[in-house]
Amino acid sequence: MPFIDCRVTQKLTDAQKEKLKTAFGKSVSLLHKPESYLMVGITDEYSLYFAGEKLEKGAYVSISVFGKVASSDSEKMTEAVCAILNETLGIDGNCVYVTYHGVENWGYDGGNF
Repeated sequence: MPFIDCRVTQKLTDAQKEKLKTAFGKSVSLLHKPESYLMVGITDEYSLYFAGEKLEKGAYVSISVFGKVASSDSEKMTEAVCAILNETLGIDGNCVYVTYHGVENWGYDGGNF
């Protein structure tokens, strides 16, 4: 039950959004989660500020999963997310924050897991 919420400062084309979605889909296995339950949200033209300065190219990625995220898995996922954002949008890793949220109760299709 992963959800990846990606917010970037740039305006994205549909092709860039599709590329991000596909790459996130492949990388979610690093968290031992199936792509078949992955939901991805992408918000572009999002205002982000770092150290008091507006970022021209930056991203905040929030990853929620059902259950807990092992530290070693989140390390691998952060590396993958930063690589995806750099390759797809030219965003340097030092302008990316990635957070992880383990969720105990997760609803889907009228019920909870």
